[in-house]
Amino acid sequence: MKSLNWKLCSLALAAGMSFFTSCSDDNNGTGGENGNGIENGATLKGTITSDVTLKAGNSYKLSGEYIVENGATLIIEEGVTITAIGDDDIVDYILVKQGGKINAVGTADKPIVMTSDLKEPGAWGGIHICGKAQTNVGSGVSEIGDAAYGGNDDADNSGTLRYVRVEYSGYAFNPEKEANGITFYGVGNGTTVDHCEAYKGSDDGFEFFGGTVNISNMVVVSCSDDSYDWTEGWRGTGTNLVAYQEPKATLGYDCDCLIEADNNENDNAATPVSHPVLKNLILAGNGESKQGIRLRRGTQADIDNAKVCGKGQPLVVESALTNAALKNGTSKLTNMTVTAALKSDGDYTNDDFTAVTSNKVDATLSYASFDAIKAACDWMKGNWIK
Repeated sequence: MKSLNWKLCSLALAAGMSFFTSCSDDNNGTGGENGNGIENGATLKGTITSDVTLKAGNSYKLSGEYIVENGATLIIEEGVTITAIGDDDIVDYILVKQGGKINAVGTADKPIVMTSDLKEPGAWGGIHICGKAQTNVGSGVSEIGDAAYGGNDDADNSGTLRYVRVEYSGYAFNPEKEANGITFYGVGNGTTVDHCEAYKGSDDGFEFFGGTVNISNMVVVSCSDDSYDWTEGWRGTGTNLVAYQEPKATLGYDCDCLIEADNNENDNAATPVSHPVLKNLILAGNGESKQGIRLRRGTQADIDNAKVCGKGQPLVVESALTNAALKNGTSKLTNMTVTAALKSDGDYTNDDFTAVTSNKVDATLSYASFDAIKAACDWMKGNWIK
């Protein structure tokens, strides 16, 4: 017999009323609200149209889609754990639509953790945020949730993500649609994103579809596809970025690029052109033959102070426009150390790369463990890193 909570939710939906939390199909009444705060242990599900707060230190379940509509804010306080229910044949994910916000603010020792009860890559669908900043495809539709994104407001604010760890994401809807740890669709630079980790996902750690959002103090650990991925004209900044891929022998699977960077797959010259400015990177891979940083499809980039190892092709440049931007100085690579010569399909060569005296090829560069990277980054202290 369905719970009274479910019946009340059904009546509210039939009447066109909004509600703060999920409708739960069990006898425990896990849904519920306390002011705008959701009760400890509740199951998150459905749509919110007004502000909702997940209280500090509480634990919640996630079943299916949890959608933040225009005008609503999902507030997640420090120490909250959200666990996707992995054995119910429902795809679990959080989607913030244009005009909605997520304010998830943890601390170094009390992070917000979003995980799954199935502790394996691809167990759930991660976080998807849709903003109103420019992309070079105009208005798009998110891969997960079919929500609109993009516009003309580069200063758009979708909220704050701080000290958030997303574990075991990457659910595959089909071979062309897999969920990342956190996906930023046309997210503007009014949004704050720092101290976030994507851990053991089966797709990308963090992916950017256009927009201008700035990120700092970000970590990706053993995500099987790309650690960082951008396309459609992302023009934000990234400071203090780490990617680490555990050795295949112990991890059990190979991983793809540490950074895969595009402007636009179908039109390499589409504007606005992807051109993030990145500083202070440590990228350590687990693949003998794959790429570390792969710049392609017309992307531009400024990358300063990066160390790239653990990949057979640590730095690769592809496509005429990407080569040209590096050759003419529109893009800049400085203070970089890579473990093998740059590979290119155009006229920007390894000689051009090493002509910048701060760049070098050093085959001995390596990090013996993830702990070695943590020791080199004082901003990685605390319990937020796994």
